Amino acid sequence: MKHAYTTSGTCAKMITFDKDENGIITDVEFYGGCNGNLKAISKLVNGMPADQIAKILSGNTCGNKPTSCADQLAKAVMSA
Repeated sequence: MKHAYTTSGTCAKMITFDKDENGIITDVEFYGGCNGNLKAISKLVNGMPADQIAKILSGNTCGNKPTSCADQLAKAVMSA
């Protein structure tokens, strides 16, 4: 099932992804943000369970911000 998540506090404004009935995440796309880094994150998490993505990426910050695109992805996959 396709999900869309509106981010908060990051350069990327939205994240879309598919989450299947087993919690597996695929087809992650970030809209906005650091294109190269976010493409890499998308490739690295493809096929991973949502809870594993959240465990690895939750709490990651960007500069002085209290969140990051990776942290927002963790929130997105757990809220779907």
